[in-house]
Amino acid sequence: MTSKRKTKFIHESRYVAEVEVEVIEDDTSWSPYLSLEDAQRLDQVREALRSGDVKAAARLGRVYTLNPVAIA
Repeated sequence: MTSKRKTKFIHESRYVAEVEVEVIEDDTSWSPYLSLEDAQRLDQVREALRSGDVKAAARLGRVYTLNPVAIA
């Protein structure tokens, strides 16, 4: 079993959160997968962004605002 760090992006509304997680790889058919703690953290970030609580989401990862690009 090996694990490596990976960046996951959560997109909700006009925000994107960048969250570092540990991806676990092994010889089972479920591989690769996340630990329960990392999966719950991603869910917490998603819920915080959905409810507009950017401050709570920022405690768990980097949060960015998306702005549309106007092409003339």
